[in-house]
Amino acid sequence: MIGLLVRKQWKDIFKNFYYNPKNNKPRSKAGVIGYYIFYLFLIVGVIGGMFTMMALGICESMSMAGMGWLYFTIFGIMGILLGAFGSVFSTYSGLYLAKDNDLLFSLPIPVNAIMISRLLIVYLMGLMYAASVALPAVIVYWVTVSAAPLVLLGGIVFVAVISLIVMILSCLLGYVVARISLKLKNKGVLTALAAVIFFVLYYVVYFRFGQMMGTLVENMGQIGADIKKSFYGLYMFGRIGEGDLVAMLIYVAATGALFALTWYILNRSFLKISTATGAVSKAVYKEKTVKQKSTSGALLSREFRRFTGSANYMLNCGMGSLMLILLGGAILWKGETVFSLFGMLLDPNLVLLILAAILCMLSGMVYPATASVSLEGKNIWIAKSSPVSTWQILSAKVRMQLLLAGIPMCFVLICCVISVLRFLKADPLMIVLFVVLVCVFVLFSAFWDLIWGIKGANLNWSNEIYVIKQGLPVTASLFGSWLIMLLLVGLFFLLRKSLTVTVFTMIVVAILAIAAFVEYKWLRTKGVEHFETL
Repeated sequence: MIGLLVRKQWKDIFKNFYYNPKNNKPRSKAGVIGYYIFYLFLIVGVIGGMFTMMALGICESMSMAGMGWLYFTIFGIMGILLGAFGSVFSTYSGLYLAKDNDLLFSLPIPVNAIMISRLLIVYLMGLMYAASVALPAVIVYWVTVSAAPLVLLGGIVFVAVISLIVMILSCLLGYVVARISLKLKNKGVLTALAAVIFFVLYYVVYFRFGQMMGTLVENMGQIGADIKKSFYGLYMFGRIGEGDLVAMLIYVAATGALFALTWYILNRSFLKISTATGAVSKAVYKEKTVKQKSTSGALLSREFRRFTGSANYMLNCGMGSLMLILLGGAILWKGETVFSLFGMLLDPNLVLLILAAILCMLSGMVYPATASVSLEGKNIWIAKSSPVSTWQILSAKVRMQLLLAGIPMCFVLICCVISVLRFLKADPLMIVLFVVLVCVFVLFSAFWDLIWGIKGANLNWSNEIYVIKQGLPVTASLFGSWLIMLLLVGLFFLLRKSLTVTVFTMIVVAILAIAAFVEYKWLRTKGVEHFETL
């Protein structure tokens, strides 16, 4: 029974490997094998290969300095963090709040069997992520330093202890996420926020990794002594990999006890939280005045509810908004360094033109208008049968994109103008044109995206991710706006001997303004007609 449940849970997690969501048909055996090979390549080849190279770079030198335990401690902590974060959301949705809870609990299956099968899946998922870090470190140590019997045993115990710690942390964090999720009305925000935090942490670590490793090597003795003095448990944790039998026994006993405690808590709370539907309070009628919304306001709220209700929608079509805000903060922080340097190397007006192109390309990463048409899906008849005009429906989609791109862009423009006035000697007219160019492009891009969303609408999707991330409309919206700005900047370098930067910018503003007007007229006429035929 447990084996069947584990197989079912595994196929639920990797269901896209077995079924094509475009047509909801099973894939061939060759296709399934191909997907697994590609997935293993990412886990073993890419992630495992990256940590293998890192291990090869520091293993031998740290071991020769008597810091082999610190080497294992570093990789052990990284393995625990990656394993816990990588599996926490599958734990939350697979262990506690699985979609098949009602079905399984209604069958004559012991609750303990369901819980054990799900714990095994949590363990396997955590082991997969953690082992991609810990296993390369162990193998490199065996190859380059020692492969004595106790060291071999220590390496195996090291990976096993890490996998158990990851499972315990995943259960704990998954429980917290599940409890928070039950309190939230909008779960998409939680998922999107977690993804953004992960991206930020990833890039912070990625860009500072070399500096951190350099600091570690330079101060290895002092860091090791501080850890051994203040955090003796971490020292013993690293000693497992070196084959210390006492450290192995201590950590096996400790993780075993923690697992027993986790099992006890799960056994008492699993059924309660798995069958919970969230806090439901008794409704008490209170007379109050409801503020009436205008038609355009109601349609705009409808678009934003769909946007904030889907993590995929927010992360893929709205990531540019976050990047614009981060860029604005970076300009305020390092504006003097950047503008002073480029102001000495290039014409200040040309710096503004290049900066405008960068901002326009970032605003092109905000394209909810493209996906919004296809996301209507088979329920598009609801919008079309509502007592509103078709143009009001389309204009709500445009206004949503203008708000998502325009508000962050205004913040960036303010930061840029402040820094330019302080650190870059550009012409006042060029500064004005810089602002106007970016604003006109945001408007042009919103119309451009909606046109492609209408022309390439796909209402017969089985998974929203396909109309959000894939297809010609998304490609044309994202890369089309980038290509337009690259072509315009490239055109300037061809004509720079006959046109000044200011004159060229004025021409570009005029072209984009005319193009935006043409797009607007098409949407009001042909676009409305085309939407009505969907």
